[in-house]
Amino acid sequence: MTTPTGAPLNWDIHETHLEEAAFRWSQWEKALDAPDFTLEEVAELEEPVAAHVDGLVLGGEPVATRLLVPALTEEEPERIVAAALALLGAEADYGPARVLGALSSAEPPALAALQRALELSPSTGILQALPSLLRKDAVPELLALVLDTLGAHGLATATLCTPLLNHPEPAVAAAALRAVSQARLPLEPALLQRALDSSAPMLRDAAILAGLMGGHRAAWATCQAVVSARAPGGRLPLLLLGMSGEERDVKTLLEQLSDKKLRPDVLWALGFSGRVAAADACVELLRHPPVAALAGEAFSAITGLGIAERYAIAREEEDAALPPLEDEDLDADLTSKPEDALPLPQPQAISEWWSEARQRLDVKQRYLAGQPFTPQALMEALLTAPMRRRHALALELALRSRGALQVPTRAFATHQLVALRAARAAPGALLSRPFAETFRG
Repeated sequence: MTTPTGAPLNWDIHETHLEEAAFRWSQWEKALDAPDFTLEEVAELEEPVAAHVDGLVLGGEPVATRLLVPALTEEEPERIVAAALALLGAEADYGPARVLGALSSAEPPALAALQRALELSPSTGILQALPSLLRKDAVPELLALVLDTLGAHGLATATLCTPLLNHPEPAVAAAALRAVSQARLPLEPALLQRALDSSAPMLRDAAILAGLMGGHRAAWATCQAVVSARAPGGRLPLLLLGMSGEERDVKTLLEQLSDKKLRPDVLWALGFSGRVAAADACVELLRHPPVAALAGEAFSAITGLGIAERYAIAREEEDAALPPLEDEDLDADLTSKPEDALPLPQPQAISEWWSEARQRLDVKQRYLAGQPFTPQALMEALLTAPMRRRHALALELALRSRGALQVPTRAFATHQLVALRAARAAPGALLSRPFAETFRG
């Protein structure tokens, strides 16, 4: 058996390519949410992924048949993604056709992995064929996959999405709303309101974003109401209030810091508010071990002070900073999370720095990494900010521009940079209006 170039196949090499592509991709995927990686560093992680995927593509149809197609039904999502990327990258039709064929029979966990591959490396043929999978008897996970994939590539249409906005499964209706907003399609106020009133946070949040993208005041009112009611699953509404940077909204967030269950999400939101009052609150929480790292991250995002060197606690000191056993939350989720990589701040050194730096800042101004918030500062942050924060920054860019400027922060870096260049070339006035301005009734 030979490759398309006539060289004999070495199965050990191709199996290694698959294993390495899966492992390297999983590393890259984790880095997208890491607080200690930048876009430039993530781009470096892509190179070995691409190299191993290319090695699989060069194996041609024999490798596809023997290694890649069987991998599409395995349990490890990283191997599914790696195999699908290689099949989608094939020059011949057999590759994308095998991925399309796998979609109809795949179980939900595998569908999620296949969707990720389609988001990263679509083929024209498969995108054209996806609407045929929107059948009434299709499982909700497949319907959502098709809608989200088409939405991610700007190919959603009202004809495809509108019938599914009323789907009884919240995940499907939410996917339809996401596709509508990404494609900047008009949205009937009655349909939007029905979704805004949903008791399912997933659907409600999708409706809030779709409504804000379309300029509907009802979406902003729902966002504020969810936060005021301290409703379940309020992380996104809290973040959006922080993004507004408005004094009234920041005051609402500050009032909710007293709720220990909400505190992590409130701190996340305050870090995007850019307000001096928010930085003050963060300093106060630097000595509270459960949220000290989150408070330091938010403070850094506002002021630009890096939590490193004399402003961070050395790793060997961290154990000593842990709370007493009787104060530990025995019901806490111990699963590894991106924020676990955040540095632990040094409260005294940061407080001393802040007492001086604060005098140079305007309490009426919104700041981003120590600089006044401007369209240019937002663009710079999308290039240099930690990966974990860039998703929210890109969301603000999209919302402020009403969907005209969208940076896909979970795409490969080459695609992200193309979108960033387009955003940089856009008129600054497109992003400088107040967050909640010009909403319709």
